[in-house]
Amino acid sequence: MRAGQGCRVSFSVLCERHYDRIYRLGWRWCGSRSGAEDIAQDVCVKLARAIANYRGEASFTTWLHRITYTTALDHIRSSQRMIPVEPSEIITLMDGGNTQTAPEIMSGDELWTAVRSLPGQQRDAVLLVYGEDMSHAEAARVMACSEKTVSWHIHAAKKRLKVLLEAVG
Repeated sequence: MRAGQGCRVSFSVLCERHYDRIYRLGWRWCGSRSGAEDIAQDVCVKLARAIANYRGEASFTTWLHRITYTTALDHIRSSQRMIPVEPSEIITLMDGGNTQTAPEIMSGDELWTAVRSLPGQQRDAVLLVYGEDMSHAEAARVMACSEKTVSWHIHAAKKRLKVLLEAVG
């Protein structure tokens, strides 16, 4: 990869090619335009420092997701905000074989309350798997855990959301 060898033009092209994805991921985690722009800018700076160390052990996009993920979490911790997510971004909540979209189940405010109540890793697993359409294996690489751990977080999140949804009605 020429960008990793210090080619500025290649690095610029790489950033341009992936900027929309970086911004989208940043927005999903922080929920604001300015926050997503801050995250995207921070990711590009981190990418410039780290690109020489990219070894190709994972696909470039998975590696980039990991950088974006950790940068977004750092941003959230520094601002001490919860992650607002559009109700339509949580693609499905599965109950057995029945699949319902989140907006069909509850209003946006109720869904926000339910999502905010999830522990961080459960929330992150749901966002990566359902919001980013990643496989459990891809989400595991981004979250730096095992695929079984991601599956467990998804399972636990579904159970918590089901209980919350039943309580709402």
